[in-house]
Formats: sequence, structure tokens, C-alpha cells
Amino acid sequence: QVLVVESGGGLVQPGGSLRLSCAASGSMFRFYDMGWYRQAPGKQRELVSAITGGGYSNYADSVKGRFTISRDNAKNTVYLQMNSLKPEDAAVYYCKATWTYDYWGQGTQVTVSS
Repeated sequence: QVLVVESGGGLVQPGGSLRLSCAASGSMFRFYDMGWYRQAPGKQRELVSAITGGGYSNYADSVKGRFTISRDNAKNTVYLQMNSLKPEDAAVYYCKATWTYDYWGQGTQVTVSS
């Protein structure tokens, strides 16, 4: 069992920045594939960005150049740096850890509004 906990969401104005954090339990964290997903009201959950245990990352086209995913294996934590936020980025952001199975966090709300 892997416990996943997100933090860092909040209210930000358009053009602003937020950094989300995702802490996952377990001594094998460095091998976990980690992903950030988001779900806006009335929409399906979508992949925002992911990073493998080997450090390879990918991004949804809608966030390329604005969001950066990174991981700190010493802290069992993955980050999502979100810059130049747009109203359409508003959603609940979920973190997923994959280690044989998928483990999801409870989500953190991101609101982008003036």
C-alpha cells in the first residue's frame, strides 16, 4: 500500500504561479512512476504531466512550456511547478503513484481567478 498526499493548491490570479507537491510513502519511491492529473467540473480526468522512476517526463500539450514536473527521491516527493496559469487550468489536481498498482491521492484544488 502506497499513501499519496497532495498539497499546494489554492487561489491564484491568471498569470500567477503555484507549486504542487505530492508525497508518496514507501522505500521504493525512486522506482515509482508518478503522474499529475486534473479534473475540472463536468470534465474527465486528464493527464497533466508524468515522470518515470528514471526521470523521464512528459506533458499534456496544453501545459507544455508552462508546467514543470520534478521529483526529489530523498524526500519521496514529486512537484508540479505551474507558471502562467490560465482560468482553464482550474481543477482538482490529483497525484498518482504507480508501483505495480496505481495509488491516488485525494486531490488538491487549484482555482485561477481574478
